[in-house]
Amino acid sequence: MEDQPIIIKRKKKVVAGHHGGSWKVAFADFATAMMAFFLVLWLTATASPEQKLAVEGYFKDPVGFTEGGSPNPVDLEGSASVINESSEDIERSDIQIEDQVVEELAQTLEQQQMEELFQDLKDRIEQNETLQEFKDQLLIDITSEGLRIQIVDRSQRPMFDSGRAELKYYSQDILFELAKTLSTVNNKLSITGHTDSTPFSGRPGYTNWELSADRANTARRALVAGGVPQQQIGRVVGLSDSVLFDQDDPQAPVNRRISIIVMNKKTAEGIQSNAGRSSEPLIDLTAPSEEEQQEAMERLEGGSWNEEKEEPEPGELNW
Repeated sequence: MEDQPIIIKRKKKVVAGHHGGSWKVAFADFATAMMAFFLVLWLTATASPEQKLAVEGYFKDPVGFTEGGSPNPVDLEGSASVINESSEDIERSDIQIEDQVVEELAQTLEQQQMEELFQDLKDRIEQNETLQEFKDQLLIDITSEGLRIQIVDRSQRPMFDSGRAELKYYSQDILFELAKTLSTVNNKLSITGHTDSTPFSGRPGYTNWELSADRANTARRALVAGGVPQQQIGRVVGLSDSVLFDQDDPQAPVNRRISIIVMNKKTAEGIQSNAGRSSEPLIDLTAPSEEEQQEAMERLEGGSWNEEKEEPEPGELNW
């Protein structure tokens, strides 16, 4: 048997040709376009009518667009990344705020400063040994005039001796400690003296009105000695017993007090404006009448003005 030849069949494997990566670029462009499309839909849905009008006006006339909104291409509470600034852009960027709004903002800021000062005083009272001992005599609150600090008398612990305007040593220490904080603010201070309704009978012609005014002035001197500038004092008043703290008990010790007010701007300006010169004509009620002038002339010509007058008796007033 003849040897037959061995036939080997080799199949050639045909591999598909390489198509390249162009499809990736196309898909990336498609994804970018879809993202931009959805971004436009989101901006359109959230934009206000004024913002839509601004975008529409810009695309209609990109060069000459000046009305219908902001001159920037997109102004959704912001500006485009590339802007050609001009004098008109700068002028439009100015924020116009009404005077009333400015005044309200200033009052709000001043109220916050008063509250911070209130807290600062409370902290100082809690931390200072001198003030801590007498904290039951310190009353602090915020009124329409500003921050008010009242130093009141307590039973067996008055600020002044009875009928006197000299401070007790501990009252002086209280005012010295308060002056350290009050001197750090720019607001004007108002100092008011108050008494109870017990009539003063120590000196003829000297009443609770004079006593309350003298005590307020003594408190002023103590604050100035403690560091408060002289020019920071805006008002010193004596009110006697006309403004009682305890209406039910006019003779209560708490009615005898010194009130210090850190005045707000409105109160301080009110004092200045009320004291200013009025444009209206004034009537001088102290000017003598024609009859009084004639009587004075007769006394001058007659020489009665040179007559000796009787001396007042002891205790009798002679104004």
